Amino acid sequence: MLNTLLNPSDGPATPLLIVHGLFGSGRNWGVIAKRLSDRGPVTAVDMRNHGDSFWSDAHGYEDMAADLAQVIEAQGGPMDVVGHSMGGKAAMMLALTRPELVGRLLVADIAPVIYGHSQMQFIDAMRAVDLHLVEKRSDASAQLAQSVEDPTLQAFFTQSLDLKQKRWKLNLDALDAEMPKILGFPQVDGSFESPTLFLSGATSDYVTPDHRPQIRALFPKARFAKIPNAGHWLHAEKPREFEASVRAFLDAGQ
Repeated sequence: MLNTLLNPSDGPATPLLIVHGLFGSGRNWGVIAKRLSDRGPVTAVDMRNHGDSFWSDAHGYEDMAADLAQVIEAQGGPMDVVGHSMGGKAAMMLALTRPELVGRLLVADIAPVIYGHSQMQFIDAMRAVDLHLVEKRSDASAQLAQSVEDPTLQAFFTQSLDLKQKRWKLNLDALDAEMPKILGFPQVDGSFESPTLFLSGATSDYVTPDHRPQIRALFPKARFAKIPNAGHWLHAEKPREFEASVRAFLDAGQ
């Protein structure tokens, strides 16, 4: 089963599952998960091929949705789900294939469509780091800077470094091989009939008006909102605003 980071709570709200995006981990969501646990229990997962979860050659959304279903079943019942980017697609697939396990669904800055951009440049950048020369995260950031200009992304990637073992806690080979599946989205029959919020960064182009017909076909109760002055990494760029949006949406169902 996936590695889980549990924030227990005496709060009465429906338990919440948080699903990170590509190259991320449950740790990235630690502060937001902790703050939201005043409502009820919050679990953040490491997806397969990420963090401290198992590695697999398969990295399709059917596989990831099955992993999430196993976590929810192990915790005893339906959960509200928040998923960002790749994690948002996995959460959508879960809701479409196992709707009885999902209460309310919040999808952060992604749509159920095929994207044309590749993330291969970041895999290449991480592969190019000489880990034998890395004693601290800043050493890796300095090497990443040769091909990754954004210091925020450098810091984000180095959170997935195991400094003691001098290895990436990312299965870069599997993510490379399965990148077409990660950028895509499977054909799915049926729809998810419960409340769904597509929350986007206002400066991001990942969710556009052109996507709305496809979204509404699968998620008839979809609503849309944007966080001002935020891009694709909206939860990292505007954490308090993101948290407030999550609370408002989830508490509307309590």
